[in-house]
Amino acid sequence: MKSIRMAVVLAGALLAAACANDKARVSGNITAPEGSQIALVANGSALDTLKLGASGSFSGTVKVAQGDPQFVDVMFNGKKIAALLLQAGDKVTVKADTLGNWTVEGSEECAKLAQVEKNYAQFLKQVNVISSQAVDEASQKKASQELSAEYVKYYRSCVKYVLENTHSLTAVPVLFQQVSEDFPVFSQQTDAIHFRNLCDSLMTVYPSSRYVAALEKEAVRRENVLGWQTKLQTAESLGFLDIVLPDVNGKKVALTSVDAKAILIHFWSATDASHKMLNVEGLKPLYDKYHSRGLEIYSVCVDVDKANWAMAVKSQNLPWINVCDGLGADSPVLRTYNITNIPTTLLILDGAICNEPLSREEDLRRKLDSVL
Repeated sequence: MKSIRMAVVLAGALLAAACANDKARVSGNITAPEGSQIALVANGSALDTLKLGASGSFSGTVKVAQGDPQFVDVMFNGKKIAALLLQAGDKVTVKADTLGNWTVEGSEECAKLAQVEKNYAQFLKQVNVISSQAVDEASQKKASQELSAEYVKYYRSCVKYVLENTHSLTAVPVLFQQVSEDFPVFSQQTDAIHFRNLCDSLMTVYPSSRYVAALEKEAVRRENVLGWQTKLQTAESLGFLDIVLPDVNGKKVALTSVDAKAILIHFWSATDASHKMLNVEGLKPLYDKYHSRGLEIYSVCVDVDKANWAMAVKSQNLPWINVCDGLGADSPVLRTYNITNIPTTLLILDGAICNEPLSREEDLRRKLDSVL
């Protein structure tokens, strides 16, 4: 019986320790009247409301999951007067006034975040000061130059901070700071690289963090924008957007790597019998006649079943370039070329897509005869 009681007591102690370890304690003093209320807020929701005691003292706890630190704002009358990054088991002490000036002890991450917030506030204040001085054309020009210099200086300091704190969640809000509502500090398309690098680094430390998940989403969005920009820049010189897809042997083949005077991009499906018939009765005779004269076919299958596609290519003995990414209707290639119906065939001549109507085979042959 005694051993059972000991086991129960031990289990209770372990449970209490576990519960204590999934919380963070926040205490300190606010220079505000006794009886005033402050709120601990995360993601727009109040976690706790505390009443200030004598000399503005307060104390409270916040539930924080292990491995998932949480950003918490200390609010007074709807205004943020301190920002914290709390981890399970933290015991931090905050001293603040109601104007947004604060210090924090007991947590290195909270101290880092306080400095981040201070630097950001100083930058925005300087931007406002410079902007307020622009009252006429001459002062506006001067203000514009000063604002540009101030922004570049701050942006570089932010990049430095992110690079030096790749395993600290305090770098996340730095990436999302804004000069104004429609002007992010990290506004360059190549900043996608900073988002991706920080995300990958933080993922090794905080794989379950909601903030890392949000960072991943933004990194992907920016990478997609950067990818489109790269494609558009390439298109300016080539006259068409590149496609890079694997062939039946898994080797990636770029459309831009095709060395031919005329290139047919053919979108089709190996699951459609009429499409396979078109290969034999339409494309093969065309290929046989014009390939030696400078024609190549870049055939894009838009199926999900890559095994069935590869079998069709081999059984039909298709001699041209055959590629497929196995994504079916979700393939980004379809969006790249705005393909809404298949089969669809496009003609590239001398590095540019031919805009002449070539829907009929005789029109296509006539065009190839004239250029080849």
